[in-house]
Amino acid sequence: MEKVARQSALDSANAATRSAAQSAPRQDVRIETKHGPVRIVESVAQIDPAIWQNAFAGQFMDSRYYQMVEETIDQGFAYRYAILRNAQTAATAVQPFFFVDQDICAGLPARFRSVVDRVRKRFPRFLTMRIAMVGCVAGEGHLDCAEPWAVEALHEAVAKHARQSGAPIVLFKDVPSKYREPLRAYKERGFTRAPSMPAARMDLDFASFEDFMEKKLGRIYRKNLRRKFRDASRLGALSLEVVNDVTPYIDEVHPLYLQTHHRSELKFEELTKAYFCEVGRRMPERTRFFLWRHEGRIIAFALCLVLGETIYDLNVGMDYPAALDFHMYFITWRDIVTWAIEAKLKHYYTGPLNYDPKLHLKLDLAPLDLYARHMSPLINPIFGLAMRYLQPVRHDPVIQRFANAHEL
Repeated sequence: MEKVARQSALDSANAATRSAAQSAPRQDVRIETKHGPVRIVESVAQIDPAIWQNAFAGQFMDSRYYQMVEETIDQGFAYRYAILRNAQTAATAVQPFFFVDQDICAGLPARFRSVVDRVRKRFPRFLTMRIAMVGCVAGEGHLDCAEPWAVEALHEAVAKHARQSGAPIVLFKDVPSKYREPLRAYKERGFTRAPSMPAARMDLDFASFEDFMEKKLGRIYRKNLRRKFRDASRLGALSLEVVNDVTPYIDEVHPLYLQTHHRSELKFEELTKAYFCEVGRRMPERTRFFLWRHEGRIIAFALCLVLGETIYDLNVGMDYPAALDFHMYFITWRDIVTWAIEAKLKHYYTGPLNYDPKLHLKLDLAPLDLYARHMSPLINPIFGLAMRYLQPVRHDPVIQRFANAHEL
């Protein structure tokens, strides 16, 4: 109850902050690049709808998602959008980014963070820096346009704006590995590429979940899974409902998200009630909420997006300790994969963290990258070296056991 009350207060504070921000004059900055002008604005409301509606077309998180994130998640994020224009071809693109005060030691093991925490008793902002992050607050960092002109103009504009705004670091957040070739030139501009915590994926080339277990899992792990499912069934029947809009159930669902969120060692954004409600309202054709009930009470949920032949498993929430008793991680995964197979989907994709069960379920890693540089030419070489040691992948032994870990 205390967590729910705290979130309610946070939502109220966020609403007040949004109201104040909406009434204040919004920044509109123009930066000239060698490819053409770039406008930097603070809100989707300042972007020509004809341009914005085409942004991120074909991505599972399209322009509707980015706008929804801006309107539902505050928590100290200062949103910006770079509107890029090619002076020769008149082509346009929009790239979201944001400013945030970030603890750059957040991904380190606890033994290292304890040393930093002792220093912060005297110097509270030690190794906390203002960063211009290119990408999405609540998702991966896709590029609206990966053509050379847009990549170069984006670098020039964001670097200049970061300097003007007092942010010493520019960081491209959680960039899928398919952008490595377009962003290769950034290494020549002083950026260091380091692995971010990877996502995971699997091809759904199975007739059923039973077929998956027979084809992919060893005998011992199959036996272990079946035992978990039997143990769960002895505790009582679970029912599954799949809906597009979770609004009628949000007061049950959001506390489950908070329970799971606060159990994680690595946190960035905290999703709000409004986020979960709006994603279904604005993207109903893609959104699927899976709700698991025991004796009428929701004890777990998952938010997924569906686009084409792929299901994207984004967020989960569970009621503890019931989730541990029911082995809900494995039940939710089984039921989502079963639903996807029955819907004739071909691919499953899920976000970072919780790697041990993903390893044993034979998922492959889906590499995500960080590209970062310090604005000071003197400090940047040291910063680049530190990036290789501060990134959390280096300190996660489970990740290194995946068959394709070398792709990171």
